[in-house]
Amino acid sequence: MHKLLGLCATLVCTACAQTLPGTPGTILGSGANWTPLLDADLSGWDTYLSYQFTSDYDGTKPDTDPIGLNQPEAASVFSTFEEDGQTVLRISGEIYGGLTTKQSFRNYRLKLKVRWGEIKWEPRTKLLKDSGILYHAVGPHGAEYWRSWMQSQEFQIMQGHMGDFWSQATSAMDIRAYTPEYIMNPIASTTEPFLSVGHNQDIKGLVIRSDNHENPHGEWTELELICFEGQSLHIVNGHTVMVLKNSRYEKDGEMIPLIEGRIQLQSEAAEVFYKDILIREIDALPAEYAALFEEE
Repeated sequence: MHKLLGLCATLVCTACAQTLPGTPGTILGSGANWTPLLDADLSGWDTYLSYQFTSDYDGTKPDTDPIGLNQPEAASVFSTFEEDGQTVLRISGEIYGGLTTKQSFRNYRLKLKVRWGEIKWEPRTKLLKDSGILYHAVGPHGAEYWRSWMQSQEFQIMQGHMGDFWSQATSAMDIRAYTPEYIMNPIASTTEPFLSVGHNQDIKGLVIRSDNHENPHGEWTELELICFEGQSLHIVNGHTVMVLKNSRYEKDGEMIPLIEGRIQLQSEAAEVFYKDILIREIDALPAEYAALFEEE
């Protein structure tokens, strides 16, 4: 009986240590448990919408007011349904914007599964389907060029380009990648030196993942993002496709660390589905990845 009571107490404590959706400001338990971030009501998330672009959009920075935070229009963009007993998130992509955790996170492993839908919207009807995980998101919504997303770093989710990096607003990172030539973008490689990429760096904005490990259309692809004290890893179906460190951004003319913040899932002109969105706190970089950050 004493053993049974002890086991019950342990289970209760473990459950209490985990963060539940809709409880901003709490922290994850320090154990090995994964905490689900997705529920049917999206109770742990805020919605933000900027604009619905039209076919005559010319690429210039929008000068009208965004739709805004937690507005009724978001119901048609961010919704959930049940599939095989699991909650699935649908992002229609119809309007640019993001689904944002109410809670901020610092050192963690984030896992999720992603699958493309069939619909594309302007201004990307002739381009690849696109979305993304924005991490260490801070400050106001709509801070970047299209006034759609927060100051952050991006784990790109795009057809054939899962794991690419984009800087958002004034962010920058150092990334293991081949030095680009002419109009080429850098291509990530775990064997190459770190290059500085992003705001106020010689290399701007985009680094391409090392390899394509996305599953065929219609199948779920598993992604993992690992973040620890400004270091991060982009992992696709178990393959490390990018190694990044020194996360930072410009504020008041000074580059400062960007190592903690909210998580956003982009709505970016393509229908996309997510499930099994799980997170766990870590107190060290996993040992199997630590060598990727060592420099000769």
